[in-house]
Amino acid sequence: QVPLKPGRSLMDWIRLTKSGKDLTGLKGRLIEVTEDELSKHNKKEDCWICIRGFVYNVTPYMEYHPGGEDELMKAAGTDGTDLFDQVHRWVNYESMLKECLVGRMAVKPVAAAKGELLLHILIFLHQIPEDEIIVYLKTFSNALLCLFFSYIFFFIVFLFYSYDWFQTDSLITIVIYTKQKDMNADLVIVDCQDKQLRGEIIMDDHSYLVEVDLDHAVSEDVTVNIAEKVGKVEIILNKKDNVHWKMLGQPCEGHNTFIKRTDRGLFYRKCKLISKTEVTHDTKLFCLMLPKGTHLRVPTGHHVYLKHIIAGTEVVKPYTPVLPFLPLDFQEPPCHDAVHIYLMIKIYSHGLFTQALDHLQIGDYISVSNPEGNFKKSQVQTSEDLLLLAGGTGFTPMVKLLNFALTEVICLRTVKLIFFNKTEDDILWRNQLEQLALKDDRFQVQFILSQPSKDWVGKQGKISSSLLSEFVKRSRRDSKVLICICGPAPFTEQGVQ
Repeated sequence: QVPLKPGRSLMDWIRLTKSGKDLTGLKGRLIEVTEDELSKHNKKEDCWICIRGFVYNVTPYMEYHPGGEDELMKAAGTDGTDLFDQVHRWVNYESMLKECLVGRMAVKPVAAAKGELLLHILIFLHQIPEDEIIVYLKTFSNALLCLFFSYIFFFIVFLFYSYDWFQTDSLITIVIYTKQKDMNADLVIVDCQDKQLRGEIIMDDHSYLVEVDLDHAVSEDVTVNIAEKVGKVEIILNKKDNVHWKMLGQPCEGHNTFIKRTDRGLFYRKCKLISKTEVTHDTKLFCLMLPKGTHLRVPTGHHVYLKHIIAGTEVVKPYTPVLPFLPLDFQEPPCHDAVHIYLMIKIYSHGLFTQALDHLQIGDYISVSNPEGNFKKSQVQTSEDLLLLAGGTGFTPMVKLLNFALTEVICLRTVKLIFFNKTEDDILWRNQLEQLALKDDRFQVQFILSQPSKDWVGKQGKISSSLLSEFVKRSRRDSKVLICICGPAPFTEQGVQ
């Protein structure tokens, strides 16, 4: 993020969009935009961007964009969908930019060869992502070869990703066969509410989805069993009535598909606020309870998105779940049971979203997304030295990572947290971290302050090469090191450098 001028906050933008001012420059008309027309609007004072086939005049939004004008200009006059997905696909741009909508992109007719046309028909019929098979089929110009290899690929996909269901007098069991040998509970997300069943299996950057409107009502309790060695997932539902089901239910739009997660979109469920606990003078620990029909675990190093409606506009922000406390006996706490999500959130005095969160009452609901992220535990499991550089609330991803590293990674010699804050009062869980350092010889913590009091006897300064050179060291000359950095953007960029 970059500093914004006074009067350019999110709330100011929402007020502007509701003022009735013409933000498109087209006086309310929607037009069809060609590629040539889009490319002409590529300057700060005249900037159009296409996202998912819709064109927006983002010129009036320039000064309100939290990432700065330069980030928006990267997509000026072009299709910015891929760039948008890379940076923040979670942002509800439709709501934020609805008053800036210029119109749709014009569809350019393409003369396709017979083989390519047949291929696209097959992709449409089988809902197989084009990029999964195009590499294999581009070299084949013959339509029959395209047909043959398309069906081979279609067969392979559904051989590995398929489902079945069966019933007893009281139970419905949906079985998903993934053939993934390292299947675990973190990779399975189930939501069953009001006869709607949604089961998503995560496979790296893809996911397989079972989504149906159930034939009959079921109770709120959902059980998930996983046979890790064979990759079989069972979703067990309890019938509300002792009746024989003729079918599982009506398939929903994304049912029985295996596609990229970025194409799948985010799914939210409403979670109840159970408690708010003060951590520091401006940071609180929020405990949210998942619905009874939800099975969800947020993997180490992954985050979720909170969605809340503020002044009629959907606002979304990412947060990394933590544990309710830092365990000292190196075992997961009993309450970490796929029922609660704990979020450590700094409340900013002028922060529109965090102020709204702080005003939530116990028992209120907020929407929480599926987990997102690319971090893999294997990165830690093959390391001997783990170095964590955290700035402020950039400490939150380190909590689960610390617990995992000290509990499950045998080969680690040292785990060192270098924790940067402004003042002593800003240090999150200081006592717990110091206790952990006393408890385990492998763990060390170093606090560094940029605005210390006169009484501070520890290290001071901001992240720099000279400061880090004191602490970022291997336990031995050839040890394998993993360094994880999280904090405000300038902190992270300087740390990487």
